[in-house]
Amino acid sequence: MSALPIQSGATLIAPQSIAAVLPAAGSGSRFGSESNKLFALLAGRPLWTHATEKLIGRSEIGKVILAVSQSDRARFEDQRNLVSQPERIEIIPGGDQRSDTVAAAIQWIAARSADSGCQYVAVHDAARPLIRDDDLTRLFEKVGETGAALLAHRVTGTLKRQRDAGNDCETVDREGMWVAQTPQVFRLDWIKQAYDRHRGRAVTDDAQMIERSGHRVALVEGAADNLKITYAEDLLVAEALIQASALRFERTETNADSHE
Repeated sequence: MSALPIQSGATLIAPQSIAAVLPAAGSGSRFGSESNKLFALLAGRPLWTHATEKLIGRSEIGKVILAVSQSDRARFEDQRNLVSQPERIEIIPGGDQRSDTVAAAIQWIAARSADSGCQYVAVHDAARPLIRDDDLTRLFEKVGETGAALLAHRVTGTLKRQRDAGNDCETVDREGMWVAQTPQVFRLDWIKQAYDRHRGRAVTDDAQMIERSGHRVALVEGAADNLKITYAEDLLVAEALIQASALRFERTETNADSHE
């Protein structure tokens, strides 16, 4: 039986109408490794494969575009078969900067959109392995309504701003403050237009590009454990979260069996 599209009001997200972009051309220098941090092992498999597996498991996702550096390309191609549906993954050249990498992927998608039926682009950090399926569901529903949406979580700690070059600081009101996550999902025509108009002005994420184009971006609250692996110790946290999730699942299955 074919997968049904997501329905939210009168808005439909058709199967395979979202192309997922995973920028993977960075060096990950803060990780403290000579090789790309995405090759580091998490739960026995390369870090990048965790997010990829979550995305290709969704009926709304058509292709996953992995934009990589030329020096890493052969290794990514070798590891592609570790994912359950390797034919869904396209590996293309990235750029020197993250924005160049995403722009290259968007151009690749746009050139094939008439044949693929792609209407949206989801940009996701390949180093965020713990994205939850229910967060993706709510995110895709929202982007069907608004055309642009991102996952984020509320700021819960006290915010401080350094006032000068010394140690002086001031407290910042955290009301209405959120920490952006990925995926960030946009209509293909909106994100392509935003990148076509980009002239190298600094941005911190793709949603900011959309905002500069005059479009609003909706917030969808996501799990705080959708963490990005930046430092080597982050892998230890992710490993512990995966083990805890597996233990909860095992207990749930055991309880279900005991009630049969």
